[in-house]
Amino acid sequence: MNVRENLQQILAHFHIELFQHDLIQWFQAEKRDLPWRKEKDPYKIWVSEVMLQQTRVDTVIPYFYQFIEKFPTLDALADAEEEEVLKVWEGLGYYSRIRHLHAAVKEVKEKYDGRVPACKEQFSSLKGVGPYTTGAVLSIAYDIPEPAVDGNVMRVLSRIFYITDDITKASTRKKFEQIVSHIIAHGNPSDFNQALMELGALICTPKNPSCLLCPVQRHCRAFAEGVEKQLPIKKKAKAPKHVAFRAVVLVNEEGRILIEKRPSSGLLANLWQFPNDEHAPTLNEQEFIKEISERYHVFIRSMERIDTFEHVFSHIVWHIEAYKARALQLQIDEKTTRWVTADELKQYAFPVIYQKIWQAYE
Repeated sequence: MNVRENLQQILAHFHIELFQHDLIQWFQAEKRDLPWRKEKDPYKIWVSEVMLQQTRVDTVIPYFYQFIEKFPTLDALADAEEEEVLKVWEGLGYYSRIRHLHAAVKEVKEKYDGRVPACKEQFSSLKGVGPYTTGAVLSIAYDIPEPAVDGNVMRVLSRIFYITDDITKASTRKKFEQIVSHIIAHGNPSDFNQALMELGALICTPKNPSCLLCPVQRHCRAFAEGVEKQLPIKKKAKAPKHVAFRAVVLVNEEGRILIEKRPSSGLLANLWQFPNDEHAPTLNEQEFIKEISERYHVFIRSMERIDTFEHVFSHIVWHIEAYKARALQLQIDEKTTRWVTADELKQYAFPVIYQKIWQAYE
């Protein structure tokens, strides 16, 4: 069966206009009062969509206010230094999102005179902009009928159309994009796409969907069959890898703290951290002191354990055993490490787990 025949079969006997009416009417009456919905500024909508990737709305709201206060316009963000941008994003995680956004707005400033392009080909070619972000920004900001299919939307549509394809597959996402292209309200694509997302967030939730409150229940094939809780079909993710290592808050005779910049690529790129050694769990304390002393060119006078800290990423779990130590500064590599005061430390962007270590140290 080809794609067109498959779509015809999926949409057979589906009342598109009635579905659009039921969905949008509910959204307009029940939508949450969110800061990025107060105006149709494509820059602010873009920022919000990047923040909302893999992050809960409640977590995003204060970050959004803080970010827009610091960078109220696209030009302001494009002109900012990376260190400053990372600091405002600090704690929100998935830092590749903000690095890509920062690179993309610089391109918009250079190529498009600071105006977010309304052209799909132009906008989707920007750094870090995928099909979902393209559809969300163009439909919400510019009322262009582009599908915006994320995990929430796939869950909703898999139930409404009783689709049992694995939603982790790219081909399944493509199928949902084609469905949305056919059922989207061309007269109001902004509310239509936001309504699908809102439905997934508030009603058609992952484990216990509130079907009796659902505004499109009469259109839902999974509900009619009593299988809504069995959908969507999703292949189980691999168990995360566990990595244990040690880190140490090194303080010199002047009370300055040694910090180190992470590599410019890979996990938590360009953020700052305390000196650490990922091979340390295999070492005893004296070997660990020797390792740190040689690597960071210090003479450690005393060392004391603080605690063990854990941070869960999508594919890896860090277990850091943290220490504090008094050290004599011997020499320093200014490119990657620096000695800073406690007040200066606040200016640098640290991963959440290192923030926790610092709080425990204090």
